[in-house]
Amino acid sequence: MPGVLLGDVFPNFEAETTIGRIKFHDFLGDSWGILFSHPRDFTPVCTTELACAAGITGEFKKRGVKMIALSIDSVEDHTNWSKDVMAFNGETGTPLPFPIIADDKRSLSVQLGMLDPDEIDKDGMPLTARCVFVIGPDKKLKLSILYPATTGRNFDELLRVIDSLQLTAQKKVATPVNWKPGDKVMVIPSLSEAEATALFPNGVTCKELPSGKKYLRFTQP
Repeated sequence: MPGVLLGDVFPNFEAETTIGRIKFHDFLGDSWGILFSHPRDFTPVCTTELACAAGITGEFKKRGVKMIALSIDSVEDHTNWSKDVMAFNGETGTPLPFPIIADDKRSLSVQLGMLDPDEIDKDGMPLTARCVFVIGPDKKLKLSILYPATTGRNFDELLRVIDSLQLTAQKKVATPVNWKPGDKVMVIPSLSEAEATALFPNGVTCKELPSGKKYLRFTQP
């Protein structure tokens, strides 16, 4: 099945959306981007997800991330559904703060490898899985998460991984298990002790291990 791998340049597709026709790379400009897909309009889990995303739009803006959703229905359906989404947030009359791509022919879902063969809609067609793609300013895919259609995603986790991606794009570090902003990070193995000392003025601490190998090195970024 077609799809996009980490490090690939994300397809510069053209599509109709709730803000008109877009060319994806032009839509992103120099920003980071997040594209998240939904199985169908007017469905319960999808509505809660879009409402959550709308409610934390400011968090994505702070990180310089443009948001865009996708669902396998028409622009007209998306526009009407958006009213329900914002009403769920108690904001009747407020427009959805990001566009939704219309993929009623499922062509983009197929191109990006987003169909869930185990979940079939009322017409006997496979539903679009709950995919998340994070794209960097270089238009390359930095993160891909694929949830089945039945499982809602966690937007707090998406913000966390974007924080990690943006930090590690700038500094020679990796983020350990359950890391969150402000926590210590790990020095990447390719850096020598001398290089690490020079790069990290806050100091580097190394955990002693039975193997004697000094690979668990921590610092404050």
